[in-house]
Amino acid sequence: MEEAETRYRTKLGSQSKTLKAAVTEYKRRYNRSPPLGFDDWWMFAERNEVKLVDEYDGLMEDLAPFWKLSGKELRSRAAQAGELPFVDLVSIRNGSAKAFNLRNGGSVSGRAEGFRAMIRRIAKELPDMDFPINAQTESRVLVPWERQQYPNITVQDSSQGLHAMLGGIFKADWGDEGNMWEAWRRTCHPDTPARRVFSSLRSNFRVQNVNYFESKPLPGDDFNFVARTSSSIDFCQHPPLHYQQGHFFSDWRPIHALYPIFSPAKVKGFLDIRIPSHYYYGNTPRYTYGWDYVNLELNEVDKMEVPWEKKVDKVFWRGASSGGGNHPPGHSPQFHRHRFIRMASDTSGSTNRTITFADPSRRNHFVSASVPISVLNRETTDVAFVKAVAAESYPGGAKALTSQHRFADSVSLGEHWKYKYVLDLDGVGYSGRFMAFLASDSVPIKGTVYSEFYESWIEPWVHFIPLSPSYQEVYNIHAYFSGPTNEAMKRLATSVVDRAMRIRLTETDRRLRRIARAGKQWKKTIGRHVDIETYVYRLCLEWARLTAEDRESMDYL
Repeated sequence: MEEAETRYRTKLGSQSKTLKAAVTEYKRRYNRSPPLGFDDWWMFAERNEVKLVDEYDGLMEDLAPFWKLSGKELRSRAAQAGELPFVDLVSIRNGSAKAFNLRNGGSVSGRAEGFRAMIRRIAKELPDMDFPINAQTESRVLVPWERQQYPNITVQDSSQGLHAMLGGIFKADWGDEGNMWEAWRRTCHPDTPARRVFSSLRSNFRVQNVNYFESKPLPGDDFNFVARTSSSIDFCQHPPLHYQQGHFFSDWRPIHALYPIFSPAKVKGFLDIRIPSHYYYGNTPRYTYGWDYVNLELNEVDKMEVPWEKKVDKVFWRGASSGGGNHPPGHSPQFHRHRFIRMASDTSGSTNRTITFADPSRRNHFVSASVPISVLNRETTDVAFVKAVAAESYPGGAKALTSQHRFADSVSLGEHWKYKYVLDLDGVGYSGRFMAFLASDSVPIKGTVYSEFYESWIEPWVHFIPLSPSYQEVYNIHAYFSGPTNEAMKRLATSVVDRAMRIRLTETDRRLRRIARAGKQWKKTIGRHVDIETYVYRLCLEWARLTAEDRESMDYL
């Protein structure tokens, strides 16, 4: 936490203060001039008191592959992408933005409407261009390693149309012709373990009706914290980890040629271009902190917010049993949400967890207690599914799904604010509630493999707590900040349970509240609607240059 705070303060303090400094920093980072209109963008950012004006490395990384294509070729591919299933187009013409779909009579997704709204204020400053917007939650663009390194081995001239580029008519789902993992691992270098392992369309888990990844940690996993979220996991080097993530079993077929698709999040290996989620820009009761859906206004403090001293000292989560596709069938028990709920639903007396605490009476000394997970779950978590999604795909059907996982009634978003810890887990794609959790007075614990537009703007362990894919350390996260549970107290040496422990717990509770306050401040100052607009403004300038006939003429000099 101390290292993260230092890192974040340094980042905030090092931002450019003038246009000249911003241009110099841009050239230093990216070895080229900023795009035309950079001065207008700077004035927009300065006028709106944007704090992180230099942090766009993720955006530039997303756009880097497209510099290999000419502006003409890129414009052609952007237009053709609108012919793909579940892709909308947002077009700027004569300073006005419009969203439409070429396939279904004009009806467009919320993602396309949201992006159109984000650029509405700046459209008059921009040249004509097209943005193909992903209407699905999953990432879409997976280009095999060989096609990225040796583009001459495939068709690179889109003048013959979309089907020529993709080697035939594009099918929206897999059917029986492959799966997402098989496609994804081909983005890896041929020498990596993911390319060398045997892969099969048959699920190893299909006929089993048991808890597939039981909550039995390896030695040390209980106390194995992570510095960041799992968005940087290298599945090429660690292929077995893919079984824990539902997006690798999506039923939707990815696009295997380099087409520009703008998506709200992506997993490492995909080549989608990230844009802010429409959930973060709109105001809806399910995704917006403080939204009064009666008076249709946004309040700074949600009417269901609870003072810190009255919040329940537990990890809280409610959601549907989504988590990815199920192709081939049988993999749903390994999906991230299922694994966590199953772990936190464990009422058996056969599994213990080791909970470790710093002994405040002896410096650099730690004490541990082995506690039944059933008791830990009762004392530290309140998590449950509220809706069974695709229950028939779970081995054993709805009966097995409901017997192996806890289910409870649906709750409003505001119900989360009663708890100190709010858990944020991926669903089929990224979680849309993260910004609301940050805005609250509670602390988000986030487990995700998705990266989003704000990744370089936010700092784990300063604004939220990151969680590993195994989730095993969640009990010790709770133990660090909230101290021993009643059962752990009984099992600890009596010398530990003294006044010094109570003093320490007061300090760690303050540290937890500090994270809650930092997240709330981040949302108020860096995660605002205008910060989202500033991001897409910068994206539009870069995209305008990339798609220009003469890119040099689109440089800011």
